[in-house]
Amino acid sequence: MKIKVKEMALISIFTALTAVGAFISIPIGPVPITLQSLFVLLSGMLLGPKLGALSQIVYITLSLIGIPIFSGFSGGPQILLKPSFGFSIGFVFAAYIVGKITHGNIKLKRRAFIGSLIGSIVIYLFGLPYMYYILNIVMEQRLSFGTIINMGCLLFIPGDLLKLVLANVISKKALPILNI
Repeated sequence: MKIKVKEMALISIFTALTAVGAFISIPIGPVPITLQSLFVLLSGMLLGPKLGALSQIVYITLSLIGIPIFSGFSGGPQILLKPSFGFSIGFVFAAYIVGKITHGNIKLKRRAFIGSLIGSIVIYLFGLPYMYYILNIVMEQRLSFGTIINMGCLLFIPGDLLKLVLANVISKKALPILNI
């Protein structure tokens, strides 16, 4: 896959936006409320499946090599043991799926909404089992899956719906400006 300079710049911008989204956080338990999912959805909508996913891969890679851009200003291989890391893995797949469904069809409101809704669900599909594993197997906390769903999903749904709507509005405005 050959990447143009403009595409590299856009990947870098969405990597940086995801990092900034991690810094804007409200700690409410093992997984904080952040703005990252907003930028994940936007990366898929605006950059498309491959470049959107690549921006999230770069974000995770930079975090793993030690740059403190993960939630809580952390970085390094130890973030693999954070209950929230699974959600970051989901970011890659969510950006790809959102891009596959919506890129080039942003003006179709239903398609954009469904794509971003599916992307949000994908983040949970990766995040919740990982959170369960870290909290129960690694940290030996013995929490039920229902408790994990409450701590890692139900508390976040209102905010995620707001971010989903916001991503749809922003993408429709930004697409003509970015001329992608």
